[in-house]
Amino acid sequence: MDTPLRLGVIIASTRPERLAPVVAGWFLEMLGTRTGFVPDVIDLQGLDLPADLTETPDVRALRGRLGAADAFVVVTSEYNHGYPGSLKIALDSAKHEWRAKPIGFVSYGGLSGGLRAVEQLRQVVAELHMVSVRDSVSFAQAKRAFDADGRTTDGAAVDGCARMLGQLAWWATALRAARTVAPYPG
Repeated sequence: MDTPLRLGVIIASTRPERLAPVVAGWFLEMLGTRTGFVPDVIDLQGLDLPADLTETPDVRALRGRLGAADAFVVVTSEYNHGYPGSLKIALDSAKHEWRAKPIGFVSYGGLSGGLRAVEQLRQVVAELHMVSVRDSVSFAQAKRAFDADGRTTDGAAVDGCARMLGQLAWWATALRAARTVAPYPG
């Protein structure tokens, strides 16, 4: 791979006192141990994305960043057995920018570790013509999973992250090459 893959890392939670920066920080640290990816951290807390999906400067900027990405990882919490509304608005604020690109998930929450949110997201991203990679990372009882420095001893998370990034790199490389040969027909 000659040109690094541009990876949009979307931090979904916008709640006050959120755990999202800790989980995202861990993921970015794991990403930093690999070559081949250049991250673009898209923290939804810092964007003004209107629920009525009107065009704003932040929406235009988000679309530009999404369009430039080769792949995505969503760092998401689980609220009430689903994913945050802020993420739904972000997903719906763009259309063609998502298409023919792979996406992976790092989730966190209570007992389920955010897996119910991820299962819902897999359905939504399929409608956006995205490829959801099979392996993901989840942190059950997330507040207990990280120490004060944002580190975890969860070996399954480390292994899952490596597998997910490997799959993401494969799909991103293949789909980037395909998009240069012919536009996606959707």
